[in-house]
Amino acid sequence: MKYFEHNGYLGSCKVSIEDNCLHGKLEHISDLITYEAETVEQLEKEFRLAVDSYLETCKEAGMEPKKPFKGSFNVRIGEELHGKAVKRAGEIGKSLNDYIKDIVKKDTESHA
Repeated sequence: MKYFEHNGYLGSCKVSIEDNCLHGKLEHISDLITYEAETVEQLEKEFRLAVDSYLETCKEAGMEPKKPFKGSFNVRIGEELHGKAVKRAGEIGKSLNDYIKDIVKKDTESHA
């Protein structure tokens, strides 16, 4: 899925055939922030306005806005693969964290 991006937030773009419109929401946060429009160009503008409005509302209310990404996540890969990853990381002189980070970075950069 492709996303709109603004100020560190990602927004979706979906079609509602029933309502004959495009709509989306801020993805990967627990607060529900939505927007809609009739064209993709307008939907992107509405997304940006929604992000800015959300941040302003949080500021006015003295609340910390939810962030889509904390910079850490848990991955369940099973004992055997976990052991192999730790072993391989050690063989190349890296921590498991740096080993996984390098793999993800390499893959995402090759698909950017």
